[in-house]
Amino acid sequence: MKYYIIAGEASGDLHGSNLIKELKRLDAGAEIRCWGGDLMQAAGGTLVKHYRDLAFMGFAEVAMNLKTILANLKFCKEDILQFKPDVLVLIDYPGFNLRVAKWMREIRNKELEIRNEKGNNSSSLTKIIFYISPQVWAWKESRVPKMKKYIDKMIVILPFEKDYYKNKWDWDVEYTGHPLVQVIDHFKESNQTSNLKPQTSNIIALLPGSRKQEIAKKLPIMLEVSKSFPDHQFVVAKAAALDDEFYAGFMHSYTNVSSVKNKTYELLMQAKAALVTSGTATLETALFEVPEVVCYKGSNISYQIAKRLVKIKYIALVNLIMNKPVVKELIQDELTVENLRHELSQLLNDPERRRQLQHDYHELKQILSAGGDASANAARIIFKFSSA
Repeated sequence: MKYYIIAGEASGDLHGSNLIKELKRLDAGAEIRCWGGDLMQAAGGTLVKHYRDLAFMGFAEVAMNLKTILANLKFCKEDILQFKPDVLVLIDYPGFNLRVAKWMREIRNKELEIRNEKGNNSSSLTKIIFYISPQVWAWKESRVPKMKKYIDKMIVILPFEKDYYKNKWDWDVEYTGHPLVQVIDHFKESNQTSNLKPQTSNIIALLPGSRKQEIAKKLPIMLEVSKSFPDHQFVVAKAAALDDEFYAGFMHSYTNVSSVKNKTYELLMQAKAALVTSGTATLETALFEVPEVVCYKGSNISYQIAKRLVKIKYIALVNLIMNKPVVKELIQDELTVENLRHELSQLLNDPERRRQLQHDYHELKQILSAGGDASANAARIIFKFSSA
């Protein structure tokens, strides 16, 4: 079969790459064209557009780059029409992917009308599958009725999402478990020699995000904290899609700061604690059992808009899944050098807090593993549904 897969962020590239591997195991003749990144390309997808050309963060940033976004959307539609896929798989990235889903459904409806007029129903139409649900339970619930209308199959990776869609929207969706569980377990197994974290580790991991806008807001605050912990080595995990020169201006004046690139998981395996930007990285850090402080700081305009629209108690996935404040969140004005210094000191010096975190992290992993191997599950769902 022919698969067209669209991911617009680093996390989508990771999950998309594992999905591609599993699809190729199920479908030896799979032809896969994709938007994503280096991982999806390495897994066997023909890369059309890299996510570094797609990622815009926040309301203000999206508005400023609207012309580029619309041009990408136009190109994407033309490329899909030329490729004629059997199935369109949309991975998260809702602002872009839901527009593609709507357009694909409209194209399909027109094609069906033409076939009915001609009495020709011999060939199948492109199936529309969404893998990794938009976080409509947090904001923009108004999207759900249209999502039900445009999407043939929704696949979710967070345990509470299945009940959310069924109970509130009468929509049966498929839950696979979370793909990060297998990704991180496999990484640990492949790196057994360093799997035991040294008790004397003095490494503090800094995960400031993957977009320039968010890094510029948060990394300077994270770096300034390093001055209060001269006996610790602070290591910045650089985003693969960004040039080293971008980071140089932030890091040059700090003596106990270094960096790694494309080695975030190796860093987390050795870290004693971590300062982490909100997003998928908070969950990755928890699955590596690293005590963490979650950091968020955006442009004032974007934050004020989000504050009025977002309806959830927490921003960290760890806290959302566990439905309690497992990890500390420092949001917007609370993200100061003083507050971050205090929280990091607590993580490093309070044994009871570290023990409680380990207990909560273990429970979190059990919850996310309930569905089994998420990527394999998702591939089976997609292959079976698309073959029907």
